[in-house]
Amino acid sequence: MSLTGDVRLLPWVGAEGKPCYLAGDGTGFLSRLADNMEATQLGLAGDLIEEAQDVLEERAWTPGELQLLAVQLTEALIAVHRIAVSRGARLASPASNDLDAIDGTDDEGDLRP
Repeated sequence: MSLTGDVRLLPWVGAEGKPCYLAGDGTGFLSRLADNMEATQLGLAGDLIEEAQDVLEERAWTPGELQLLAVQLTEALIAVHRIAVSRGARLASPASNDLDAIDGTDDEGDLRP
């Protein structure tokens, strides 16, 4: 399934770990639930980053602590990646003129004076 502006990748998975998608205008109950879950996941990832920094600064960790940290960081990274993919797919594609203004080229790709 291709992601378009009308389809949203949700921040959870369905049966057998398959991705869940929502079609709609982004104003319904499930959209708000997904927004809240994304905010929670991003907050937890931020907290985990701080925890990881504390553990690594101590330089006196056990193998079990490192394994748990790796598992938690992996779970957070999966959630954050899913959010990034979902949000990126919902961004409007910039027009070529908008890109030219950003990169300093004209329509033929030549640098503007």
